[in-house]
Amino acid sequence: MSKEIKHKHKHPHFEPHITPLPPHKQEHRHEHHHGLCHHHHGEVSEKSVHLLLLSFAINMILSVAEIIGGLIAGSVSLIGDALHNTSDALSILIAVIAFKIGHKKASPKYTYGFKRAEIIGGFVNLILLFISGIYLFIEGIERLIKPEQIDGMVIIWISVLALIIDTATAKISHHDAHHNTNMKMVFIHNLADALGSVGVIISGLCVVWFEVYRVDGIVALLIAFYMIFQAVISFPKIVNILMNAAPDDMDMEEIQKAILKIKGVKGVHHIHLWCINEHDVSLECHIEADDLNLTSKITKLLKEEFAINHCNIQIENDKCCSQCNL
Repeated sequence: MSKEIKHKHKHPHFEPHITPLPPHKQEHRHEHHHGLCHHHHGEVSEKSVHLLLLSFAINMILSVAEIIGGLIAGSVSLIGDALHNTSDALSILIAVIAFKIGHKKASPKYTYGFKRAEIIGGFVNLILLFISGIYLFIEGIERLIKPEQIDGMVIIWISVLALIIDTATAKISHHDAHHNTNMKMVFIHNLADALGSVGVIISGLCVVWFEVYRVDGIVALLIAFYMIFQAVISFPKIVNILMNAAPDDMDMEEIQKAILKIKGVKGVHHIHLWCINEHDVSLECHIEADDLNLTSKITKLLKEEFAINHCNIQIENDKCCSQCNL
């Protein structure tokens, strides 16, 4: 690597800047425009982070209360709602940690910064959600086969409390949800918790009014199906990001054709497109051209037409097929 390379830190990424080399050598230029691709996502305020911490604390207290109440009442559906609520509380905590880590500066070792901390945390939380769903599914089946007597009034009172808290935390997490995907997901999970509490209340009423104990198992199964369903549909997206897959809504051939339309570009190869995290997309490619100043035109095209905000473009006089193994 040329000694002309200079490094500087710029939040939130570590950007190498290289001065142009002679025409007979390759030119590397890293253009990075901080922003989120596809849609505009506003910064999450400190106030929102504090509200999320409050929401996390309230949800954890509620989960403990539901577990104790479920054990006292003998209700597996109430315990299931507690497991689901705990999972969502952990999701809130992960979101808060991600927001905090996201403000850390990149380093020579972590040149992309810590953007994937949220994805890794989400993957761990997804596994926990799936395991909790399987456990609740097994418990629900057992309650359908061998229904046990439960205390409906205990279930109702705790579930009413849960509904109030779930509704309140949904309102808290709704702040900034209209312009930030992570906040929106937290809001949807809290809203789903509120709906789950309604289901447990119905289960308690069926026990008090009609002494139908199998409803407890049915509600538990419904919550379990929801937990497993959410884990399964979220799995491919998270794995694709961790595997550096290209975004589903981007066409590689369309990008390649758009670059080839630029005057002076003879060819494009060694093109890679991947997600840094849920929102940021990166691209690198080799361009066959004589004009070393084409990088700015290509960078502008990728940003304006495809919302790709980080690209690494290498200009070459000849195609380097033998050297490009990826």
